[in-house]
Amino acid sequence: MLYIENIPAKPQEQKTIRVAAYARVSSDKDAAFHSLEAQTDYYEGYVAAHPNWELVGIYSDNGISGTIINRPEFQHMLEDCRAGKVDLVVSKSITRFARNTVILLETVRELKQLGIDCYFEKENLHSISPDGELLLTLLAMYAEEEARSASENQKWRIQKLYEQGKPAGGHAYGYRLLDGKFEIIPAEADVVREVYRLYLSGLGYGRISAFLIAHEIPAPFGGKWSPTSVRDILTNEKYVGDLLLQKNYREDFRSKKLRHNTGERRKVYVKNSHDPIIDRMTFNAVQQELARRSEVHNKAMANRNMAHDNSNQLFRGLITCGYCGSAFIRKYTNAKKYDKAIWICSEYYKVGKVACLSQQIPESILIEKTTELLGVADLSRDLVRERISHIRVPEHNHLIYELADGTKIDVFWQHLSRSLSWTPEMRQRAREKALKKREEGGKEP
Repeated sequence: MLYIENIPAKPQEQKTIRVAAYARVSSDKDAAFHSLEAQTDYYEGYVAAHPNWELVGIYSDNGISGTIINRPEFQHMLEDCRAGKVDLVVSKSITRFARNTVILLETVRELKQLGIDCYFEKENLHSISPDGELLLTLLAMYAEEEARSASENQKWRIQKLYEQGKPAGGHAYGYRLLDGKFEIIPAEADVVREVYRLYLSGLGYGRISAFLIAHEIPAPFGGKWSPTSVRDILTNEKYVGDLLLQKNYREDFRSKKLRHNTGERRKVYVKNSHDPIIDRMTFNAVQQELARRSEVHNKAMANRNMAHDNSNQLFRGLITCGYCGSAFIRKYTNAKKYDKAIWICSEYYKVGKVACLSQQIPESILIEKTTELLGVADLSRDLVRERISHIRVPEHNHLIYELADGTKIDVFWQHLSRSLSWTPEMRQRAREKALKKREEGGKEP
């Protein structure tokens, strides 16, 4: 006799779905909803409304375009997804997730391969659904076109401002931009004048920045004074009352990469645009001095290159400062006189003792101590790299060599007296200099 028995299916256990929420704030008008507090409240409530959902985290990028993929929190979210911490990604809309079709589809496809669904609330769309990718493609193309149109409108607005001789934004130390025109900030303007005075007195970028740091003068926009910030002040036409518009430009609306304009775009020069901080005679004198010093430097570098000096490669990237942690770099003590190679902390070289208390090391000492340590007669870059992994300078006259096998060796050294360190060439130059002074009626040193 045939007997059929129905065996009921075992009820499936409800799986906890781990949810990551992503939001992107592109402008101030989004702040009301997209502030961190508002997002937290919203998504906590949104996830709580689903009994089997668990909030993994809220990832929010502020003020970053959706056309680029290098968004810190976006990348953080993707790392957590790849680490198996997420089952579902929720975003308010496709445009909040990405405005670039390629980025959107590549990201969604990668997450789909990991078994992770993306849900976009505004469109009510799941990426993992059968028709999800087709709809996403169409919507993403629309979002990308919208971003391109907005970018073109912005470019048009900027070009119109340039045609009127007005800046489209930006700022400069010593000025504030008010209603499209630069106005002088008196306290900062005094610092600008002092920078110009110090440069014409003979100081370089590094010594000027060290002077400003030592006198606790606030740096531009809350940063730190450096040779670069000093150079930017000395070369900026705004301080003489002029404007050079479109020095830089955005490569395209997707990457938003800022490029220096070397002729790819037209430039507009506006003379007497606003009140100057530096008079034109002083400004021109500084530009001439900049050119003169640059020519002297280039000649010195050309002479060194002609000498086929390859010692720069021996210790490059190997030496670090024990005081501030910066890398040591190779420089010359005096290109005009003896052209003696030294290794010096990069931070000390840029700013001076106010930033670091380290000491320069003659390259001859480094070569001597390294050859002794390795037990060789000559050094080559390959040999040094093969045997030595790191050299640290913890204090004056002290080197710590870390060898490739992990061994650490302390080496101490002393400065040679000046008479012993002079080469025959140096002595000859000194004699010639003394004779020249005597012939001109000067006193022998």
